[in-house]
Amino acid sequence: MAAPDPHRSTDDPHGDEPLETAGTALENASAAVVLIHGRGATARSILGMAGEFGTDGVASLAPQAAGNTWYPNSFLAPVAANEPGRTSGLEAIAGAIERANGAGIPTERVLVLGFSQGACLATEFVARNPRRYGGLVALSGGLIGDSIDPETYEGRLEGTPAFFGCSDVDPHIPEQRVHDSAAVLERLGADVTTRIYPGMGHGVNEDELAAVSRMVDALPDE
Repeated sequence: MAAPDPHRSTDDPHGDEPLETAGTALENASAAVVLIHGRGATARSILGMAGEFGTDGVASLAPQAAGNTWYPNSFLAPVAANEPGRTSGLEAIAGAIERANGAGIPTERVLVLGFSQGACLATEFVARNPRRYGGLVALSGGLIGDSIDPETYEGRLEGTPAFFGCSDVDPHIPEQRVHDSAAVLERLGADVTTRIYPGMGHGVNEDELAAVSRMVDALPDE
């Protein structure tokens, strides 16, 4: 096991990790997808998914989690049990969006996508920072916490398209949490699509990739 990095902040464990890129160079892109990897995976690995829906003019940005894990416990644990990783991960997503904004890409043309632990973090970010996004894609994930109180989510997503895809027997993601998360996003004004796939397990299927591809195709400025 590697020794702990003495220079890494214990309050922002992901703060010094790289932001990986693929697709159209950011300075030449008119839209962006921010991809959040799952537990045990990497930014480079989820960028491989971007190749499934590559669109000219779209940059792909993927922040990396320290130790390949955004937060230590199940997303169904009390929020405090997953700090400071949860908050540091949310800041990593904010940083990726700010990088796109700095290149002249407005947030309404930035889609935030995550798988598994990354899907939970992506959903939490969009719900906690409501505005018009290019989209949210949560592949096998939902809002973080031991319970969901819709009253704690405020603001408007202004018609942001949101896609939730998950199995009905996912060993990590209860189907009800997916529905509860979708309901919160709808309450905030997102245009939500939820698809539950019987018997799929914990993964991504072709129907989900096709749905994401359509969302990405709609991103670039006409």
